[in-house]
Amino acid sequence: MQSSATKDETPIATSLSQSNGKPTKVLVLNSNFVPINICSWRRAMILLFKQKAESLEKSCYIIHTRHVLPYVIRLHRYIPLPFNDIVLSRKNIFLRDNFKCQYCGKNGNLTIDHVIPRSRGGKDSWENVAVSCVRCNNRKGDK
Repeated sequence: MQSSATKDETPIATSLSQSNGKPTKVLVLNSNFVPINICSWRRAMILLFKQKAESLEKSCYIIHTRHVLPYVIRLHRYIPLPFNDIVLSRKNIFLRDNFKCQYCGKNGNLTIDHVIPRSRGGKDSWENVAVSCVRCNNRKGDK
């Protein structure tokens, strides 16, 4: 008879397929340690079993009493990826700045601020725009 502590320490694979607080996603790194994807734990285990990847960081969860679930895996072969330039959009700026004002840290009633205003020659570029709350944007004004 197993104790309940043993069950909690070694959850089986069926409980990992549900997103109930346990890790279900695994970070996949290229052979040069550049992140390329996030995959399911099942796909990561397949890559490990086929010896196409190695586990870099392991979790405390055990699958079928023998295999430890990985958090991060690295592929053995380099996968060339095309360079994708990220589009400068309102959504991407908010995502980059984590939906917080870059001046005061608040996260309500946000706008886009040009660090060097367009009226003074500021461009629409990643280096010149930031998320700011209306209060900070008005306080900064055309400065």
